[in-house]
Amino acid sequence: MNKLSAVFFLLATCFLASCAPSSENPDDYTPKPKGYNRIDLPPVAYQPLAEKHPYFFEYSKSAIIRPDTFRGALPHWIFIQYPQFHANVQLTYHPVLGDREKLSHLIADAYKLSFGHQKKAYSIRDGVVKLKGGRRASVIELTGEVPSQVQFYVTDSTRHYLRGALYFQTATANDSLAPVIDYVKKDILHLLNTLEWRN
Repeated sequence: MNKLSAVFFLLATCFLASCAPSSENPDDYTPKPKGYNRIDLPPVAYQPLAEKHPYFFEYSKSAIIRPDTFRGALPHWIFIQYPQFHANVQLTYHPVLGDREKLSHLIADAYKLSFGHQKKAYSIRDGVVKLKGGRRASVIELTGEVPSQVQFYVTDSTRHYLRGALYFQTATANDSLAPVIDYVKKDILHLLNTLEWRN
């Protein structure tokens, strides 16, 4: 065996020995922790809604307003888009104009749409959020691999009804989106606290 072959044999032996499991416990290994992509969250800052709608609120400076162009969309339906996160908050507005039956139907639809995700949701938390000025909003939070993690509706009970739902246009697992979901949830709460109806 020449010197080159001897060196190669020695290196190969060392490499294989370093890869071999411990003789004491051949199953002794440490799994790598599950990793997620790093998400840089922008600073929290808000701007007033400039478009003319029967409602007004402040929304994130990291977002843009787009009209809802889906088939069946009604006037004053919009998207608050977060391009950085591939996320949308879809807002659907309905005039109530004193029609209590219509309002009851809209509220029932909101719960039907939310609880339609029950099969994929680990949990569904439904609650009422107290807002500034004594107003209230119903907020439904869903955990699990669901298409919408936060849904809400708010009404003045006589003239206006506004529903919102957060959607992501990405296949990323919801666990890794948790920081973004929390970020947008705070924006939704700010939206609700600055909401004003325009008659």
